[in-house]
Amino acid sequence: MSRRKPELQTIDVNAWPTVANSELDRAVCRKFEARRQAILRYIAGEPIRAIEESTHFNRRQLYRWLERAQTTHPDGRPFGFRALIHYVRIAEYARVRDVQVRGERGSRGAAGALAQLLERYPPLTGWLLLQIKQRKVWLEQIHTDGRLRTRLRGLQALHDNFLRQCRSVGLTAAEYPLNTADHAIRSLSRRVKAEMLRSFGAAARSAGAAHLKGLPRLDDAGSPAAVRPYQVVEFDGHRLDIRLKVVVRDPLGFAHEFEMERVWLLVIIDVCTRAVIGYHIALAKEYCRYDVIKTIENALAPHRARTFTIPGLAYGPHDGFPSDHMPELAYVTWEWIRLDNAKANLAGETLTALCEFVGCLADAGPKHSPDERPYIERFFGTIASRLSSRLPGYTGSHVRDLRRALSDPKCNLRLYVSLDELAELVEYAISGYNGTPHRGLNNASPLEAMEYFVRGRETMLVWLAEHQRRTLCLMQSARQCRVRAYLQQGVRPHINLYGVRYTNPVLATSAHLIGQHLLIYMNADDLRSVRAFLPDGMELGILEAQGAWRVAPHNLKLRQQILKQAGRRQRNASLGLNPIEAYVDEKMRRAKKTRRAATELAHVTQLLGSAPTVRTPIGPLHPPGSHTVIPDPTSGLDAQATAVNELKPPPLVRPRKLLIGTGQVF
Repeated sequence: MSRRKPELQTIDVNAWPTVANSELDRAVCRKFEARRQAILRYIAGEPIRAIEESTHFNRRQLYRWLERAQTTHPDGRPFGFRALIHYVRIAEYARVRDVQVRGERGSRGAAGALAQLLERYPPLTGWLLLQIKQRKVWLEQIHTDGRLRTRLRGLQALHDNFLRQCRSVGLTAAEYPLNTADHAIRSLSRRVKAEMLRSFGAAARSAGAAHLKGLPRLDDAGSPAAVRPYQVVEFDGHRLDIRLKVVVRDPLGFAHEFEMERVWLLVIIDVCTRAVIGYHIALAKEYCRYDVIKTIENALAPHRARTFTIPGLAYGPHDGFPSDHMPELAYVTWEWIRLDNAKANLAGETLTALCEFVGCLADAGPKHSPDERPYIERFFGTIASRLSSRLPGYTGSHVRDLRRALSDPKCNLRLYVSLDELAELVEYAISGYNGTPHRGLNNASPLEAMEYFVRGRETMLVWLAEHQRRTLCLMQSARQCRVRAYLQQGVRPHINLYGVRYTNPVLATSAHLIGQHLLIYMNADDLRSVRAFLPDGMELGILEAQGAWRVAPHNLKLRQQILKQAGRRQRNASLGLNPIEAYVDEKMRRAKKTRRAATELAHVTQLLGSAPTVRTPIGPLHPPGSHTVIPDPTSGLDAQATAVNELKPPPLVRPRKLLIGTGQVF
C-alpha cells in the first residue's frame, strides 16, 4: 500500500492556468504532456506505484512538480501546469560565489552578482528604491519599428551616485562592482527597469502618469448594462473653457459689461439612447449639491422650450428633448445613475434626493476613473469641439493651445459671449445633439432611438408619484430647527434658519412649542418661505422670513454670500436697508476689479430676473412617519387671499403730460 501526502490530495487542478502545448516544440510538448498526465493520474487517486511503472517517473520528481505547480506566480496565481514546461524557472537565480577578476578585460561569469550585492548590503537596496520613488530615473515609452519599447532616462547620473553609495558602505576597488570594466551599469539598468516594470502602477508613475485607469471592475455591485431607456443614466459636470461677460444695466439704463468666471454645465444623459434628458448651468467656481439637485429636477420635469433672441437660432424639426417629442416621458424616473466621487455628488442631500425621492441606485465608481462614464465624457468632448472651441474667448485645453490665441478678439470685452447668449447656445447645441444621427446607434438619432424603445417596443417605464411631482423642489432632506422665544423681552416664538427668523401667526401664538424641534422643508431656490411640521409629523404651516428677506426672491447660496459679506464688514449702518440691494450695489462696485464678483453679480441678476412675482408654493408633503396632515384653515385662507391679490394686475395709470420743452425755437 502506497502512502500519499495528505496536503497533495486536495489540489484543485481546474483552477490552475493551462498551457497551449500545441505551440511548443515537438520534444518539449511530448515531455510536457507526459508530466501533465502523471499529475492528473495522481490527483485522480491512482496508486503512485502504478504511475511510476507506466511513466518511468520517480515519485520524488512527481512531488517536486506538484510543489512547483503550487508556487505563486508573479501575477498572483499559482504556476499550475506552467511549471511542468521543460527548463521553466519558478525562482530567480541566486548567486553563491563571489565575482572573480579574470584578465585585463575585467570579470567574467558575473550572473546574479548585483542581486547578491544588494542582498548583502540592504542600505544599497533601500537607496535604490528611494531613487526610483523620487523619479531620479524614469521610463520613456517609444515607438520604433512598429513596436512599443521602454527605455530608461537619467541612468548615467543614477549609476554615478550608485558607485558613490558602494564606496560609502566600504566596497573597495577589488570588489564588485568596482572591479568590472563597465562598473555593472548594464546590470543596474536591467535591475532598475525590472523593478519599475514589476507592476503597472509603478511603471506608470515612473513614466509620469498621475492617475491609473482602465482596470476592469471585478465586483458585481456596479450598475448593469443598459438595454432599455431610463435603466442607467450618467451624470457629470463640465467646466466650459470660455471667457464670458455679464451685462448689467444701472437705474439710468446704461449697460455695464464685466468679465466673469467660467461656468459649469451639468448634464444627465441616458446610456441606452444617448439622449440628454436634462441639464443645468451653474454660475460658480465650483458647483454644489444644490446645483446637482437642480439638474435632477430639470431631468424629471417636462422641458420648457426657450425663445431664442440670437438671429438664426431655432429648433430644428428633429431637434429637442425627449419630454418635448413624447409628453409621456415627463416625470419618468431611472433605475441607476453613474456619477463620480465629487463631494457635491456624494453629499447627504444629493444621495437622499436620488435614493429616496427618485428611488434609484447610485453608482459612484472608483476614483479617477472617467472611463466608467464613457457616454457623458464623450458628450462633453462633443460640446467642447462643436461649441466651446468655436466661440470667441475660448481659453483652450492648455496654456499653449493655438486656439486660445485665435479666439481672443484682441481682449475686447464687447466681443465676448454674454451669459444670456451662452444659455441660448447651450440649449441649441444640446437639442441639436439629440436630433443628430449617432454612430453608436447605427446612425439613428437619440430621439429616434428613444421613440423606438418607448413607442415601438413599448418599454416599461416608471413615473414619479403625483404628489411628488408638485414637490420637486423639496428633494432636500428636512432640517430640525428649535423654536426660540424670549419671554422677558416679549419676542414671540420663531425659528432661525441660515441667519434669518421665520414665523407665522400660528407659531407666534404657540407658547407651548418653545424649545421643541420642528421639521423644516425648504425650497433652496426661494427661501422667502418654508414649510414646518411638528415632531409627530403634523403640519404647522408655512413660515415666512422676517424683514427684508421676505421681499426679494433669493436662494440659499445668495443668502450665504450676503451674510458672509455682512459678517466680514460688520456694517451696522446698513442693517435697516434691503440686504439684497446692498449686496448688488457692492458687487457692482467690485465687478470691474474681479471676475469672481462679476460671476456673483451675474448669479443674483439671473435669479432676480427669472424669479416669479408670486412666491414659489411649497406643495403638500407627507414626511416619513406621518399619517394625517392637519393644516391651519386660517393660514390657508390668508395665503390664498395673498396669492389672489398678488396675481391681480396693477391698476391702470395714465401718464401725465410732459411739461419739459422740446428745445426747439419757433
